[in-house]
Amino acid sequence: MDLEGVISDSPLKRNSWKTVLTLAYQSLGVVYGDLSTSPLYVYKSTFAEDIQHSETNEEIYGVLSFVFWTLTLIPLVKYVFIVLRADDNGEGGTFALYSLLCRHARVSSLPNCQLADEELSEYNKDVISSNDRSVFGSSLRYTLEKYRVLQKVLLLLSLIGTCMVIGDGVLTPALSVFSAVSGLELSMSKEQHHYVEVPVACAILVFLFALQHYGTHRVGFLFAPIVITWLLCISSIGVYNIIHWNPHVYQALSPYYMYKFLRKTQKGGWMSLGGILLCITGSEAMFADLGHFSQLSIQIAFTFVVYPSLILAYMGQAAYLSKHHTIESDYRIGFYVSVPEKIRWPVLGIAILAAVVGSQAIITGTFSIIKQCSALGCFPRVKIIHTSSKVHGQIYIPEINWTLMLLCLAVTVGFRDTKHLGNASGLAVITVMLVTTCLMSLVIVLCWRKSVFWAICFIFFFGSIEALYFSASLIKFREGAWVPIALSLIFLIVMYVWHYGTVKKYEFDVQNKVSINWLLSLGPNLGIVRVRGIGLIHTELVSGIPAIFSHFVTNLPAFHQVVVFLCVKSVPVPHVRPEERFLVGRVGPKEYRLYRCIARYGYRDVHRDGLEFEQDLLVSIAEFIRSEKPECNVGIVDMENDEKMTVVGTTSSNLVGIRLCEDEELSEIVGPSEVKEVKYPEKVKKRVRFVMPESPRIDRDAQEELQELMDAREAGMSFILGHCYVKAKRGSSLMKRLVINLGYDFLRRNSRGPSYAMSIPHASTLEVGMIYLV
Repeated sequence: MDLEGVISDSPLKRNSWKTVLTLAYQSLGVVYGDLSTSPLYVYKSTFAEDIQHSETNEEIYGVLSFVFWTLTLIPLVKYVFIVLRADDNGEGGTFALYSLLCRHARVSSLPNCQLADEELSEYNKDVISSNDRSVFGSSLRYTLEKYRVLQKVLLLLSLIGTCMVIGDGVLTPALSVFSAVSGLELSMSKEQHHYVEVPVACAILVFLFALQHYGTHRVGFLFAPIVITWLLCISSIGVYNIIHWNPHVYQALSPYYMYKFLRKTQKGGWMSLGGILLCITGSEAMFADLGHFSQLSIQIAFTFVVYPSLILAYMGQAAYLSKHHTIESDYRIGFYVSVPEKIRWPVLGIAILAAVVGSQAIITGTFSIIKQCSALGCFPRVKIIHTSSKVHGQIYIPEINWTLMLLCLAVTVGFRDTKHLGNASGLAVITVMLVTTCLMSLVIVLCWRKSVFWAICFIFFFGSIEALYFSASLIKFREGAWVPIALSLIFLIVMYVWHYGTVKKYEFDVQNKVSINWLLSLGPNLGIVRVRGIGLIHTELVSGIPAIFSHFVTNLPAFHQVVVFLCVKSVPVPHVRPEERFLVGRVGPKEYRLYRCIARYGYRDVHRDGLEFEQDLLVSIAEFIRSEKPECNVGIVDMENDEKMTVVGTTSSNLVGIRLCEDEELSEIVGPSEVKEVKYPEKVKKRVRFVMPESPRIDRDAQEELQELMDAREAGMSFILGHCYVKAKRGSSLMKRLVINLGYDFLRRNSRGPSYAMSIPHASTLEVGMIYLV
């Protein structure tokens, strides 16, 4: 599937109002499903245990005031007007902020970074262009670059936020769906409804996760209408309750009621903040899903549709409860009790659909952030399936999907009530927001180059609010808040062990790479027989000769005529343009026919499948040979530390370069534009040839080299992969032996291989085991 053109020509950056409004409409179904369903459980979680609804209405008015100002300050002010501006070339989320900081302070956790990566078009784009460079910003950057412990703390902070997002992917579907079906409790007794709610909620969750394999593009067009219908429903009910029950409820929006609330309830009121903060669950999705829409479209959708609808819904519930103090049971304080009885069943159906849409958004977001983690070397490689060839970002990860489903069912069956689910979800939500606040304060200084005063104001104002909610959530540790901590700890251990093992493995490769002098001493034939064919050697090194190559040369009697050292790596940008995909260069003199090809991908790029990748790789080498300057062909360049690399684009982006054509019949060379015919050793014979651009003007040596390349391709291509066994050195600490010998080895044996090697026939793949002592 070719998604590169879709990504590079994305229409999301157009500024026409028609496009912006269309994106704003679509964002309602993708971004705001979780946030819009929060009225289902906020009041119910708040009044679950810590405070009681009294005749004075001070509690309900205080909760309404807290909800109003929390929605205003966090989603509206912080995210809509500030955080959304900190996009990484249009992408958002925790790793987008981390990526920005890595580029502006050079604190990247990726081990194989190059100076050539900084020449990418999207690498040095500042979030906000400014000529002001503060002294504190320069000293902060120097400090981060100097001390590795600070770099590890920054990475750990980003991983904590990421792990909490994954934990939220477990808790949000359970909380949303369970709260939606809790409307059944009004039609049966308290003893009976538990036997109905849990099975119904579990059935909906199983159905939801089972549909992930088919992708959301098939039913995605229904998401926005469902959320709009839900928002219209809750806002209309809110207006009805305000007019019918308490038109003066708007007075509770005054901050004075928050003071009265805390003065009366004291510790109980503080502990109830863990339920109030659920009104902003899903706010992080506005930033995380920024890459699918535009900044302006998300701002319009929230400011003019979502925000007023939610405020009216919460005011309506408060107006109803302010006139109903003798409710039969505490468990009925919630959303459905304020819904007029005549429309309660239709509203229940719409609520379930809205909960499914909101759950779908967080599940898709979890898939996306795990893909980003994997691309940046912080998560084991998993199978990633792109469910849509047109819509970028719609992916499906089978292992993660079924893991999320089992965990989601476990917490639903284990807790069986909104109170514990709310406590668990609240801690995950507020932790992610705290991480975002900390990273944003660094972005303000390092990326936006603003005064440290603004960074301190940002982290002090928003950090103090979020810290208050965080403390109220953490105090509920034994009442459900332990779940996101446990889940995050497990995922954090997996991520950090994988990252640590990956870095140590790369350091071993660097320390044991072969000297260029050893290669030159072998001569053009490498001291062995060179047979027709292309040997594709996978390596993580971006310079030097990997140790696995010397292992082949010294133990095999023959080797391929053309050898390509292939490195597929990620760079700390969301997307790499197709015309900048490959870096191609030589290893050793020209007559050795050794090439290095580095394929660069952003953390949100789509990796092409095996056949397309193989064609792009072959054409990129041919284009390098054609465009190489004659003066670079002679002499020996010191490539131990200074390999001369050429930027080459993919086939789809290089319209004037060499192209690869295939036919099902054989013929001789027709003209000067065709270098050599190639046939595959398959039953259906194909002719594969390089088609040169008009007036190529290439010298004779380049023509001979291109012909040898096609001769080698005719004989076939072999993929050579080093199967490493990483072990801790003798004398290593007990902790290191546990991490490397047990943790990393287990993850390595159960992770996927390189994505581009999946479609290569097993007969063409050679794995060689090597022991890495790190």
